Amino acid sequence: MFTYYLTLALRSLKRNPVLTGLMVLAIAVGIGASMTTLTVMHLLSGDPLPGRSAQIYYAQVDASPKNYTHGEPLDMLDYRSAMDLWNAHRADRQALITDSPIKVRAPETGQPPLMITLLSTTSDFFPMFEVPFRYGSGWTPQDDARHARVAVISSDLNDKLFHGENSVGRILRLKNSDVRIVGVLGNWRPSPLFYDVAGGRYANGDTAGFYGKPEDVMTPFDTALDINDGNFQQFTCWGMPKEPGYLRDSPCVWIGLWVQLNDAAKAAAYREFLDHYAQEQKVLGRFANTDTRLLSLMQWLDLNGVVPGDVKLQTWLAFAFLAICLFNTVGLLLAKFLRRGGEIGVRRALGASKRAIFAQCLVEAGLIGLLGGVGGWLLTLIGLWLVRAQPVAYADLAHLDAGMFALTFTLSVAVSLLAGALPALRASRIPPALQLKTL
Repeated sequence: MFTYYLTLALRSLKRNPVLTGLMVLAIAVGIGASMTTLTVMHLLSGDPLPGRSAQIYYAQVDASPKNYTHGEPLDMLDYRSAMDLWNAHRADRQALITDSPIKVRAPETGQPPLMITLLSTTSDFFPMFEVPFRYGSGWTPQDDARHARVAVISSDLNDKLFHGENSVGRILRLKNSDVRIVGVLGNWRPSPLFYDVAGGRYANGDTAGFYGKPEDVMTPFDTALDINDGNFQQFTCWGMPKEPGYLRDSPCVWIGLWVQLNDAAKAAAYREFLDHYAQEQKVLGRFANTDTRLLSLMQWLDLNGVVPGDVKLQTWLAFAFLAICLFNTVGLLLAKFLRRGGEIGVRRALGASKRAIFAQCLVEAGLIGLLGGVGGWLLTLIGLWLVRAQPVAYADLAHLDAGMFALTFTLSVAVSLLAGALPALRASRIPPALQLKTL
């Protein structure tokens, strides 16, 4: 029966190609606009560590003076608190995070120096975040302890300096110090750049910076302090550092701490550890507050509102436009079905039920939706190409994956069936006797 309805639908669409084209175009434009913005939203709000994010937590304690904060700890840690928590080794894995600008060059290549961002972290960073490598690997905990002059570089920097060759073992000059390359990152582009997320809820919606590329050079945390001290940027201070950029003993927060806790019991124990540490520091007179927080990766991203506000607005506007296209399609389908009253009356007189007429009209609406889906898919590809041409940090992420491809056609057919439901119901209720009298 479905094949018969499909044959009738094809004949009906061919009978009036202009009206058919208008309906397909309405669906295609609405789907193209909504799926372009929905794809961008999907890419920006997804889980950057699928299957692992529930085990990754961001730790916070508050070293600020009394009444400096309002019932919640600052987003980052001061140096002493960060080192105390890290040296306690209470997590399955843990990584300190901070960054700073630095001049870099490869002496043997003779190329001019580059200004890049240096990520200072610890050895657990790579296994904890499942960082892939093109060549080599990360450094070891022993390298952390002895302030080893080693570095991991991005594929982009490896291509610029070494033309994509295996650069493991070669020398890189950071500021005035030489470090040995031990690894080159593979294709790694977490979205968002979750380990750098902080302060997003205070950014007035400007969170696009969370979607940049990973840093070009990574070194052990203490090695970076030895090499680049004086160039670190504080996140928040409640007093002036003795020397700008020298933050080890400053009244500033500037370090993030990520921990991996493999089950709920370990997470509960770590929360208790943070509480005890804050209470102990308050007794010692270093803390005025005992506010602590331990949020999972996705909770931390949600707290910071990492999806840019303009993307959310564009998504709402696109779906509002899709609703307008839907109402237009309802009107066109209603006109089309009612115009065929005589044909429908004959079918009813020959024994077709209301349900059969309703099903026939819905098959026709679904076929229009399928054709509109093809057009919507093409318009979505054009829309994403336009997004990639924009000067925004997340532009190169705008690609249609398999899931969103399937959703394009699913949404198109669903919208068309929804648009066709009322006209199909009206058509199925046409009195056959009245239509036969007019023939």
